[in-house]
Amino acid sequence: MALVDALIMWAHLVAASIWVGGSIFIGIVLAPLLKTISDSVEGRLSIMIRVGRKFNTIGVPSLIILIVTGIYNSVGFIVKPSMILSTNYGIILLIKVILVILLIIIFAIHVRLIRTEVERKIESKNLSGDHLQKLRSKIIMLGRLTVILSLAILLMAALLHSGV
Repeated sequence: MALVDALIMWAHLVAASIWVGGSIFIGIVLAPLLKTISDSVEGRLSIMIRVGRKFNTIGVPSLIILIVTGIYNSVGFIVKPSMILSTNYGIILLIKVILVILLIIIFAIHVRLIRTEVERKIESKNLSGDHLQKLRSKIIMLGRLTVILSLAILLMAALLHSGV
């Protein structure tokens, strides 16, 4: 059983590396670099959307693996529901679960915001400058929230692992 637990934890860590690492790369490396690649907002948004869609092919399965392995990893520690609010571990786990739910909601809004029809309008330059700027601002805000929530979830995982 120890080998199974180790493999599940390994899958959890690999999935976290992909999800968080990819999110940080897109937000901290790619987004600023786009200003040097394209002068137009449409061009930058179009590239960012394409990169985001490509990342989602590995990011979404990683997020699913994170959720499934996270549930597996935590089930053994919370034997009784009453332990959730009566132990530090349970409280931190509850905070982590709430952060994961928020992350999923933010991610779903982000994906919904840049659906295919919006991407087509961006590429064909059929969005007004004002609408384009609002869309860009929302995408940036949601991306930052995704990174912040992902890092906070990692902090909660470290606290759980350390036994705080």
